[in-house]
Amino acid sequence: MTPRPDWLRAPAALPDGDARAGAAVHQLALTKPPGALGRLEAVAIRLASLQRLSKPVVRRPQICVFAADHGVVQEGVSAFPQEVTAQMVLNMARGGAAISVLARETGSAIELISLGTVMHIAPHPLVREAVIGPGTANFARGAAMTDAQLAQALGEGRAACERALADRRDLFIGGEMGIGNTTSASALACALLGRPAEDLVGPGTGLDGPGIGRKRDVVAQALALHRVSADDPLAALRCMGGFEIAALAGAFVACAQRRLPMLIDGFITSVAALAAVRICRGAGDWMLLGHVSAEPGHRCVVAALEAAGAEAPLLDLGMRLGEGSGAAAALPLVRLACALHAEMATFDQAGVAPKSG
Repeated sequence: MTPRPDWLRAPAALPDGDARAGAAVHQLALTKPPGALGRLEAVAIRLASLQRLSKPVVRRPQICVFAADHGVVQEGVSAFPQEVTAQMVLNMARGGAAISVLARETGSAIELISLGTVMHIAPHPLVREAVIGPGTANFARGAAMTDAQLAQALGEGRAACERALADRRDLFIGGEMGIGNTTSASALACALLGRPAEDLVGPGTGLDGPGIGRKRDVVAQALALHRVSADDPLAALRCMGGFEIAALAGAFVACAQRRLPMLIDGFITSVAALAAVRICRGAGDWMLLGHVSAEPGHRCVVAALEAAGAEAPLLDLGMRLGEGSGAAAALPLVRLACALHAEMATFDQAGVAPKSG
């Protein structure tokens, strides 16, 4: 059994039932037929219960992108070389990546956290160095990380949540960068869901048919090697996870404990979220799913997150980039949901007759 850091034992906070009920009543008083704004109404009501506000707001979102390399790349599971991880972190820092553009356009703060890459990342004021090692070990041959490395990665995620709270952020978006991390996420998803590799392994960075087959074989080999129980998410993270995936899981648990709502990104981030809800019961109540990824295994993970209390995905745009990009793209919808809830007139205010009967 993998040791559990003490802070992971704290429960998730409970959403505010009174705030939820009040927001639902307010929605019925707005100048529209009940339910006419569909999911936007549900998002506003959910956020009201999480923020303990009758009229929720998202004015200060925080994006945290965790980056790390993966030893399993040695098995030929990626279409890109491993040095791309470090290169892309610098591209993000310089403002050239998709998540950089989305952060600017949505007015979101962005933090880049390097947990360990094969290629050295030149110092940059926007890159926080929290190096655990030069990437994980090859999980097709042995455990991806030690107990101490797992605890450190989880703790770096918790620290990111604490920094966001200290800066009075009101929504947390987690992102990731790491060549090989769809292989790690696929293996984790298989372990946590009890599904075979052929159900969940996809093209990731753009593998062709033979490449997907090789990746599927590597995941199946790892599952047979580690034989991790679906009831032991920490062991799954230690054996087959990545530093950035474990950090995301730690951040998501901490957000649920500390009452910070989350907007969850695509396949890799959702697998980290699945680990979080298995570690901390009730964490799913604090999650809104940003989008459905084109990565084939994502819908299975989404179904498990919804069953654990997460709000269903807001977008389905065929995206599969990662970085937090799908969640950031959904952020304007979350803000619109809040604005409609807060700024529409009620029937009484507008002098409009409500629905009869």
